[in-house]
Amino acid sequence: MGSKPQIKIYSSDWCPYCIRAKQLLDSKGFEYEELIVDGNAQLRAQMMQESGRRTVPQIWINQQHIGGCDDLFALERSNLLDGLLNQ
Repeated sequence: MGSKPQIKIYSSDWCPYCIRAKQLLDSKGFEYEELIVDGNAQLRAQMMQESGRRTVPQIWINQQHIGGCDDLFALERSNLLDGLLNQ
């Protein structure tokens, strides 16, 4: 494996999509920085400015915006996620 990927996830404690995305990364053994936007308007605004999206989760791998949960799972189904995580 290459160097450890930098993974950042804006998420919410109650969001089932956030939980699924984190479970996928956990199952692969990768650590991530989780930024909880619940009750934090400034952090949510920062997420929206960085991603151009309002919904959580919003995921970055090595400073590349991946998108949300569906986007993460699409990368997994296409066998592209491991390549991104192991760059």
